[in-house]
Amino acid sequence: MILYTCGTKTTGPGLLHPCAKAGNALDAAGYEYELKTVKGYRAMPWTWGSRKDDRAEVRELSGTDEVPILVLDDGKVISGSGAIARWAKEHPAARAG
Repeated sequence: MILYTCGTKTTGPGLLHPCAKAGNALDAAGYEYELKTVKGYRAMPWTWGSRKDDRAEVRELSGTDEVPILVLDDGKVISGSGAIARWAKEHPAARAG
């Protein structure tokens, strides 16, 4: 599975950033995943000119330029930190034991 994020604040306890919320939820559910950072953070005006190109892959996968998005191994796409966190909680990784 691949988690697409903006690359800022993607890990750590208590972080409120949406990308961190998604990453922390996957970590808590026991998942290993590829982290793919995309450029074009919307709050940074100097990225606006290249945002369309920088986030073309995200837009193709999800229909939006916004991250985080999670692409499951079967190709299903889950968009948004809340939806990713709910999915992770409802589908914890199988634990060896």
